[in-house]
Amino acid sequence: MNKIEILVIGRHPEILQTVVRLVNNNPEWNATGCSIDEEALVAFANNTFRLVLLGGGIEKESEDKLCNAFRSLNPQITIIQHYGGGSGLLSAEIYEALKG
Repeated sequence: MNKIEILVIGRHPEILQTVVRLVNNNPEWNATGCSIDEEALVAFANNTFRLVLLGGGIEKESEDKLCNAFRSLNPQITIIQHYGGGSGLLSAEIYEALKG
């Protein structure tokens, strides 16, 4: 079975690392973490992500640029925001997004 690929974008390296680790704790998911817009755009263009998870600290201008770029490459991409709240909330948010 192929894992569900999830792109995680966050500005704070320690938090990004933690979120990626928490996502990867699920054997069905594989997270790639990026903290820089250009890095996220390259990763998205070179992989087949099912979900993009936006963390806190991303400026509105960057968020808009990223979302527009992702949707131009894959109009069906699901993009959600995660501002914290622990691993249970994170998993619930991802499961809910993947159902849609």
